[in-house]
Order: sequence, then structure tokens, then C-alpha cells
Amino acid sequence: MTTTLPTPEDTTPDDTPQPAAGARGTTDAKTVPTQRTADAPGSLRARTRTSIRTAPRPVIRFRSSRPDLLTCLALLTVIVLVQGWNITGFPALSDDEGTYLSQAWAVQQGEGLAHYTYWYDHPPLGWLQLAGLTYLPALLVPEAMTVATMRFAMLLISAVSAVLLFVLARRLFLPRWAAALATALFGLSPLSVHFQREIFLDNIAVLWMLLAFCLAASPRRHLWHQFAAGVAGAVSVLSKETMLLVLPALLLTLWRHSHRDTRKFAVTGAVASCALIGLTYPLYALLNSEFFASPHRVSLVDGIRYQLSRPGSGFVLDPGTGSHKTLEAWLYYDPVLPLAGAAAALLLLLALRWSVTARALAGPALAVALLTLMAFRPDGYLPAMYVIQALPFLALVLAGAAASAVHAILHRRAASPDGKAVRPADGAVRPARTRRVAPRKAAVAALALTAAALLTPRWVEGNHDALTQDANKHYRAAAAWFEERVGDPASTRVLVDDALWLDLVHAGYEPSTGAIWFYKADLDPKVTKTMPRGWRDLDYVVSTLTVRRDAPTLPNVQAALENSTPVAVFGTGDDRIEIRHITGAAADDPPRAR
Repeated sequence: MTTTLPTPEDTTPDDTPQPAAGARGTTDAKTVPTQRTADAPGSLRARTRTSIRTAPRPVIRFRSSRPDLLTCLALLTVIVLVQGWNITGFPALSDDEGTYLSQAWAVQQGEGLAHYTYWYDHPPLGWLQLAGLTYLPALLVPEAMTVATMRFAMLLISAVSAVLLFVLARRLFLPRWAAALATALFGLSPLSVHFQREIFLDNIAVLWMLLAFCLAASPRRHLWHQFAAGVAGAVSVLSKETMLLVLPALLLTLWRHSHRDTRKFAVTGAVASCALIGLTYPLYALLNSEFFASPHRVSLVDGIRYQLSRPGSGFVLDPGTGSHKTLEAWLYYDPVLPLAGAAAALLLLLALRWSVTARALAGPALAVALLTLMAFRPDGYLPAMYVIQALPFLALVLAGAAASAVHAILHRRAASPDGKAVRPADGAVRPARTRRVAPRKAAVAALALTAAALLTPRWVEGNHDALTQDANKHYRAAAAWFEERVGDPASTRVLVDDALWLDLVHAGYEPSTGAIWFYKADLDPKVTKTMPRGWRDLDYVVSTLTVRRDAPTLPNVQAALENSTPVAVFGTGDDRIEIRHITGAAADDPPRAR
């Protein structure tokens, strides 16, 4: 039976962070094997036991490492070009995007936290940040404050997130090529290109969570870095509340990368700063007398109750359920990152005891595990944008697993032909001779080329629509129709989804009561008071996929659709947009298809 001595990839003496497999240039930590002599003389255990001492690693500044800077800059250029190309044309505008941007517009206009009554459906910090990002363009060119054009703000979010992911990968001791691989997976996967273009709070929350991880893994280990990690984690949660799931992974990373002498202060400070910032949200509700449920006021308790009681979309592996369709949509764009990333996270968690790479990436691996378990609830609600929160961690663990595999191939130790460890004449225990390196490098190169050959065509196909298709021409045509064909927009009332709401506001329709977000015609008392005759007080309804899907639960919207005729139709099939006149089509204005 052949035995091999443990290598630095397999063994580490304590919880001091160690370089990941194959990492170079990020640390000068040196492992020095020394033989213990406390055991009985002549004992085999005494002759083979080793202890590894780790010298303090110096602080390496990312901005001072020219190879890292050049690599990150090259990747960032490619990511910005791919994600920015045709960003206004694909994917199709969604009602959620319009809602968040409309709420940001309301903040800019001083109308409050939302364009309608703010009812604590989400913490407002996400669109407050969005309002800041879009403030200057909206100030200089007010009519540009529409969903499609303001997607460029998300391009900035994606760029900063990509840089933070590269920095985090290096701070977790991944080699430069593995950090580049993680960044490319995160920024160029068709799944990422599709979702990171859209105006979702999840993208903003991911940026702050990546910053929190970078601070938690800071090589300086300053207490203010660790306290700031707690603050950034809280801002992430207040940007999108589902990032609560990732906080245990952040705490684990902080624990693993803090100095044992100051660990209790670091963890206590980070938890306290995170809690204090997070408590500002319920404090806001309490000060506004909107914390507890009330029949006449919105409340934080009602908002939480609504989110927890939302109808489930079924089990993710049960064919025919909404969750399964969401999973199929993710895998349609990119099956590699979700499936291989989840498998890599599982392997790293199972290898925690003997793998330095697994311990360095324990936090990201735990984040993937927690987010995956939540997605696999038996009857949970699984929105399409949920995958955004997992993308950076999936990319990290997949790159870490690749780095570990490459290290195992290139640096595996050999034993002597008789199966015993190779020992020199002086009796000191030393690592066995490394086998020939050239064939191993050839094997690694072959594996890399094979992976690239399999992945590249799939990514090119997955990104083809994003780079070439115009999925929003029908929205632009509908907005132009209302701007050109309606003579008195100020006195016209239109039910519309939020993807078009801002377009109509810029065209002169009265916000909130002229251009009406269709949900509010049934759910907002301030709007229903202006409609004493219900749907009969409306002039038009814009029928989109979202409106048609939710109309059966909204009496006024459903009645408006049933008692209207189309005067303009853009597109065909489920994605068509119909402009319907509620009192019937005029004789001189027949329906037209474009």
C-alpha cells in the first residue's frame, strides 16, 4: 500500500488563513516543516509528525500590484463592453424595473419614498441609492428618466461588483488566474449578462455584500475594517432583505480571517454595527407610527406579513411549477455556473478538514449552500432575480475548486517504490520527490482547452440575443403612441404597468392619477377614491403580459380589459402590447397592428 506525506494543500496547523492552492504573489507566508522530538525516541509517530509554522504575511495592496491591476482592467473592459452592448434593447422591460425606477423618481421629485403610498414591501435604501445614481442624468435630461436608458446605471454597479470580486478572490488566496476566472464567470456568463443589466435591487445588494466580504478578509485585520464589514452587510440587507441569508457566511469569513487575539472584538464589533444599522429600518417605521398593524395605516408588520404569506411557486424540482420554470430559465441561459458552482460549494464544504482552499472559501461556499437550500423549500416563492444574489459566490467557489484541482495535479507528491516515505541519510522527514512536471502541465492545459471548447460556444449562443435582439421596440412604440395620438394627456387616465409609467409621466400624463400603475386601481385607497365609478372613470388600459397575468385578482383592471377594445396592437403572442380604449373604439380609429 502506497502512502504519501501530507502537503501544504492538505494540512494546516491552526485557523490562521493560508494561501489557497497555487496562489502566488499574494503573500509571503512560508511553511517550515520541523520534526517534533517530544515523543518516545525511535517512535514512528515521532519521526513522521510535523508542525507547520506560518510567518506573518505582509500587507499587499491591490493597487500596488501591476499584474493584478492589468488583469482586472482587461477583464473589466470586456465585461463592460459585453454587458453594455444593446443594454436598452435586451432583455424586455419588466414591471419590477419600472417600479424601482419610479420610486427613485419620486425620491428625486421630493414626493416621498414611492410614487404611491409606501407600504413597507421592501426597505427603501435600494431605490434611494438608485435615485442618487440617476440624479444627474434626470436633472440634465428629464425625459431620459425611463427604464431602458437608466439601465446604464446598472452597468456601473456591475463594473464595481466585478472589481470587488477580483479583489475578494485574491484576498481569499486564489491565484491570479483563478481570480480572473471567477471574475469572468461572474461578469460574462449569459445568466449574469441577462440579470445584471436589469434595474434590480439585488444587483445593488450584491455590490455591498461583496464589499463586506472584502473588508472581512482584509489582510490588515484592522478592527475598523471588520466593523465596516458589518456596516456594509447591513446596507446590503437594507438594499434587498433576502441578503439576510448571506450574513452567516459573512460572519464565518470574518471569523476565519480575523486575528485570534482580537477575534472577539472584531466579531462583536461587526455584529453590533450590522445590527445598529439594520435597526434603523424598524425605527423609521416606529417613529412614523407605522410599525404595528393598523386598519387605517400601512405598517411594517403588514409588509412583513405579506412577504411571508406570498403564494408559493412550488417545489423547484417538480415539473410544471413556477419554481421549476424559473430554474429551467436559469439553466437555459447557463447551466454550467449554477450546477457546477453548487457542486463545487458542496465539495469545498466536505473538504474543510484537510483542504486549505476549502477553509479559505468557507464563507462563499456556505453562502451558496444557504441560498440553494432556500431555493429548495418545498413550496417557497422563487422569483427569477433570486439567482443574482448567488452569482458571485457561485463564481468564487467554482474558480476555487478549479484552483484546487490544478494544484493537486501539478504538486502531488510521490512515495518511494517500496511504499515508504523517502528519507535522506540524516533521518529528517522531508517531502517526497515531485513527479515530472511537464506531463502534468500538459494535462492541465488539455483540461483547460477542453473546458474552454465546451463553454465558449454555449456562452456565445447564450449571449447572442443579449447582443443583437431588440425586445423593447414594442414598449417604445406604445410610449410614442400615447405621446403622439392623445390630444389632452393631462386629463386622460390610463392603466399601465410600471415599465411604461415614467414614459407617460414625461409625456404629460398626471402622475399617480392620470398615469395609474394598474395595481393601484384596486389596492391603493388614495387612487380608488378618485374612481367613484370604478373602471368607467378610466380612458385607456395598456394590456401587457404582466397586466393580463395579474388582472384576474384585480376587479377594476379585469373589468377595464373586458369592457375595452384595442386601438393599437404592437407585437404578437404573449409579448404583445395592446392599447385598449375603455369606452370602445372610435369609428375613425380602428385597431392597427404594427
